Amino acid sequence: MLPRMQCDIVCGCGDAIDSLIAPMQDENELFASRNTLAGVELSLLAIAQTLENFPPALHARLAWIDWNGWQSLRHLLEHDIQPRREEVWYGVRSLMPATIHLIDQLRRVEPVWFEIGY
Repeated sequence: MLPRMQCDIVCGCGDAIDSLIAPMQDENELFASRNTLAGVELSLLAIAQTLENFPPALHARLAWIDWNGWQSLRHLLEHDIQPRREEVWYGVRSLMPATIHLIDQLRRVEPVWFEIGY
């Protein structure tokens, strides 16, 4: 049940990011909006922290995730290291969509990871 909850957190944060950036035309618009950027960074951090706590077996099943990229982004966000524009944009445009895609694939191929057991 824990892997399902963790994956739901990651996907929910991805949906929040998509909603925040949907009306934007480009990267410059995101970085010009301090409030939107703060929301995006907060969601990216939540994803990175959640991924950090995935069980080893789930981590192994999702071997194609850029774990180093997430770890680096988490470090930048947790320690408020600037500049980080390129890393945040990479998180929005590459890390997050690829990670959610891989989780969705796993959900289809190995649904047992996502069952709710009581």
